[in-house]
Amino acid sequence: WFILQYMSGFGNEHVSEDPRCPGALPEGQNNPQVCPYGLYAEQLSGSAFTCPRSTNKRSWLYRILPSVCHKPFKPFEEGHLTHDWDEVEPDPNQLRWKPFEIPKVPQNKLDFVNGLHTLCGAGEPRGRNGIAVHIFICNTSMIDRCLYNSDGDFLIVPQQGKLLITTEFGKMLVEPNEICVIQQGMRFSVEVFGETRGYILEVYGAHFELPDLGPIGANGLANPRDFLVPVAWYEDRQVPGGYTVISKYQGKLFAAQQDFSPFNVVAWHGNYTPYKYHLEKFMVINSVAFDHADPSIFTVLTAKSTRPGVALADFVIFPPRWGVANNTFRPPYYHRNCMSEFMGLIKGHYEAKEEGFQPGGASLHSMMTPHGPDADCFEKASKAKLEPERVAEGTMAFMFESSLSMAVTKWGLQTCNRLDKNYYKCWELLKSHFNPKRK
Repeated sequence: WFILQYMSGFGNEHVSEDPRCPGALPEGQNNPQVCPYGLYAEQLSGSAFTCPRSTNKRSWLYRILPSVCHKPFKPFEEGHLTHDWDEVEPDPNQLRWKPFEIPKVPQNKLDFVNGLHTLCGAGEPRGRNGIAVHIFICNTSMIDRCLYNSDGDFLIVPQQGKLLITTEFGKMLVEPNEICVIQQGMRFSVEVFGETRGYILEVYGAHFELPDLGPIGANGLANPRDFLVPVAWYEDRQVPGGYTVISKYQGKLFAAQQDFSPFNVVAWHGNYTPYKYHLEKFMVINSVAFDHADPSIFTVLTAKSTRPGVALADFVIFPPRWGVANNTFRPPYYHRNCMSEFMGLIKGHYEAKEEGFQPGGASLHSMMTPHGPDADCFEKASKAKLEPERVAEGTMAFMFESSLSMAVTKWGLQTCNRLDKNYYKCWELLKSHFNPKRK
């Protein structure tokens, strides 16, 4: 292990050079005739050149060889990765999955790429508008291969096991209760330390940003300074047997061979980077009088759609907090939503469904499909003595919420064999308390 270092700030203009090569960043210009140390300059654009300055994203990388030095791409086995939303008939039911199983190493070695399984999604990468939710289950590290996503951004939520992610910008260690974002086009490789599982929200056509705060003011929710960006680190490594660069392109995988490591960036500068964030840093806003504020107060990151105020996807968390609302049913209310709600659980017990919703599992409440607390939760919360209480202590649930109507894949409905067929029964014990003579 070497000491991992980070720079802080969301969307900042960062500069970084590997300390082994001081002065590797050109001074005063991006593309000199000859770069220091004989490096190649390469720009990575995350937005159109002509975007407004506030949304323009790009970084300059100074590397030993440019990334164009590879053999032609050829189709690569996709496994359970897909963006075919018509594999099976639509299912409007409330869906819940038991924890997704991680295969044991001797029988089935899976690295991060092999372990990608698409669960649900909508839209289309060629049209640059859509999302996908993937589950990753793996038990071995990526060796002499990397992945980059031509289709969009990956927001990665580890649930079990830590990920040591090597990127062109440097290394990040991402543990459960942290998240990281690898943006479109960035090459990365994932090292794991045993059985590893988590969730991925992929967005096509937009980047994640911090939500606007409106009347909350200048501070609160996820603070920009708590987002961490890796520092430059390079390896000048030849791989005569072939290094495999895997591209996710138009929903399919392709592989190209090259004879050197792609993590050969000695220095870089720019505002288009990978980054990570610890969910414990989230400054929770909540009701301190009565009723619920809408769960949008729990938004960590948002990927905006072209319609003002409507998200292509929001990443929302339900962290430990105080509940103090008077004369209020405190768990989440019963709800029918014009958005799709996918939920996962990193650890602990989710307050509205303490039994069936388990860490490493998931639920999907599709557009206008009703959902809410189970019968046991309703009865307890209706009779509870209302005093200040810690809610969700030791727990971290999250939600991927989208304005798109998501379809579930064949793997999600059938192949994974983790769908809880009895989920609907958790509401069957709800009974009528109606009494027309009682006000």
